[in-house]
Amino acid sequence: MTMEEMSGASQSEGARQKGALAAARGPEVWDLSLAHSPDSDDAFMFYALATSKVRTPGLRFSHTLSDIESLNQAAQEEKYDVTALSFSAYPLLASKYALLDCGSSFGDGYGPLVVASRALKPADLAGKRIAVPGMLTSSYVALRLHTPRFEPVPIPFDKIIGAVSNGSVEAGLLIHEGQLLYSQAGLHRVIDLGVWWREQTSLPLPLGGNAVRRSLGPDVGRRVARAIQESVQYALDHREPALSYALQFARDMDYDLADKFVGMYVNSWTLSMGELGRSAVRELLARGHDGGILPSVPSIDFVSFLPDGVQS
Repeated sequence: MTMEEMSGASQSEGARQKGALAAARGPEVWDLSLAHSPDSDDAFMFYALATSKVRTPGLRFSHTLSDIESLNQAAQEEKYDVTALSFSAYPLLASKYALLDCGSSFGDGYGPLVVASRALKPADLAGKRIAVPGMLTSSYVALRLHTPRFEPVPIPFDKIIGAVSNGSVEAGLLIHEGQLLYSQAGLHRVIDLGVWWREQTSLPLPLGGNAVRRSLGPDVGRRVARAIQESVQYALDHREPALSYALQFARDMDYDLADKFVGMYVNSWTLSMGELGRSAVRELLARGHDGGILPSVPSIDFVSFLPDGVQS
């Protein structure tokens, strides 16, 4: 046997041994950090993943809960492999994360509310001190588009009703369950930004989505998209146990109110935003940029896994 033949035989044997070792170890498993908000709608969405109700071959998720503004900031450092984020924060994150077509929340003719301790007209908001849940949130961008000049006061989202009630701010921008609970505190609704946005654009208001780190590669991205889509579908198909699980995250809401809130933000838009949802995201970013609120709009590629096996 020549040296060349011996070398080839050695390489073939080495490859065979590596293949046998890989087979013995089983398929590769990616351990991924997944971060989302500690709210009943996100808990409902991720119920099946958190409780292993759906299979995720090759993927293993560890869940972290944090408020959306903290997640927007953490994403700038690529802290999590898969993360919830505000669509309005995406221009800062586009080089690091790809948006998923599934797992999004849209206000379809409703959305974040501005409330006050006394009756106000929307035009009265100009120049007011208004509590906001974060300067990177989509709700903040929508409010700035409606009322370009006001004094934003960043406050944790679950403290805003209290801040309005005690007079430390003149109005507050409510997201999450605050949209359904403000009247219990005797507050007045000034404007529903989801209604206003639809009047302006004929589109749903894009609020938050999920994204996957680009460095993981397109194959892992599509597998993550499939896992989240199947988790959402499982929750929608098994609503009662999923909602019972989500209730532990439903601050001050009973079963019926939590069911209403979850229905607002986990629905067909969450399974897939589709072309209309993608147009709405682009419209929000474009208007935010034109209004001097957001940096330049990136080219957006959406990661999806379609049930019929066609991947994009």
